[in-house]
Amino acid sequence: MIIRLKNRLTQFRKEESGATNTLEFAFMVPLVFIAFAFGVELTTHSNRQFQLDRGVEVTTRIIRLNTSAQYTHEILKQAICDNTGGLDDCSENLRLELLPMDPRDYTGLDASPYCSDSAQPVDPESGVSLGQQHELMLIRACYRFVPFMGSLGLGKLLAGPDGYGKMVTMSAFVQEPR
Repeated sequence: MIIRLKNRLTQFRKEESGATNTLEFAFMVPLVFIAFAFGVELTTHSNRQFQLDRGVEVTTRIIRLNTSAQYTHEILKQAICDNTGGLDDCSENLRLELLPMDPRDYTGLDASPYCSDSAQPVDPESGVSLGQQHELMLIRACYRFVPFMGSLGLGKLLAGPDGYGKMVTMSAFVQEPR
């Protein structure tokens, strides 16, 4: 039995017909793995963006419907985090801006929003105002996250020098009369 197994292993070692398959396998496995890693990172990024968009939209709707309520920066931030469905360290990595806009003379916002450094506390008074009656308000949320596969493919492209990626979402609402 052992002699027969030894003969078959020796015959397999001497046979060269399968050598080219090994070379193809060695080239294709890393490419397939990179494509898989890219797909996983893209899926997690899209899921995070969807959660952030939903959290901001639901919170914006709450602001529109409850015009007599007084919201603070922390209440809005907590409402967005509660409505996202579970972003990692949401309250530490989320930065909000609420800015009044004139629809007849729209100037826009800065092209690159300021996302707070997670090691430093967010300035709660920076850019938070619920506006006056009939005033158009823009709310912009910037969320910092650690990419799922930060050293591979898309994760490497999403991460900044500090290892965090950022995503931004905006919404608008009109402050209804009280």
